[in-house]
Amino acid sequence: MRQICFKFADQELIVRLRESPTAEAIYAALPFSARVQTWGQEVYFSAPVSVALEAEAKDVVDAGEIAFWTEGACIAIGFGRTPVSQGNEIRLAARTNIWADATTPVSRLAEVKPGETVQVLALDRFV
Repeated sequence: MRQICFKFADQELIVRLRESPTAEAIYAALPFSARVQTWGQEVYFSAPVSVALEAEAKDVVDAGEIAFWTEGACIAIGFGRTPVSQGNEIRLAARTNIWADATTPVSRLAEVKPGETVQVLALDRFV
């Protein structure tokens, strides 16, 4: 199973890719880097990928699900409440394609700061 690494300034997050067109497109675009933005308890950043919204797309995600916002061409990682959350749910701004799953808790991303650079690397090419 393929894995990639999100390398932030002081954090690394390893994710396991799902079988989906979005996962394939992101993996094919590796490596790349981007500036991180935050929105509530979500980090997101642009990715050089263009894909269609998949049938299973959703806006309420579970912690550890890695999303791709098709309209904004961004990877989104929710780890808690956002400005549009209801109760304790993790609600993203729009329906997103879920394309990977974190192998470690995403709650550590609370330490990631807006403006940081994230490197997105294939783990088999990174190690």
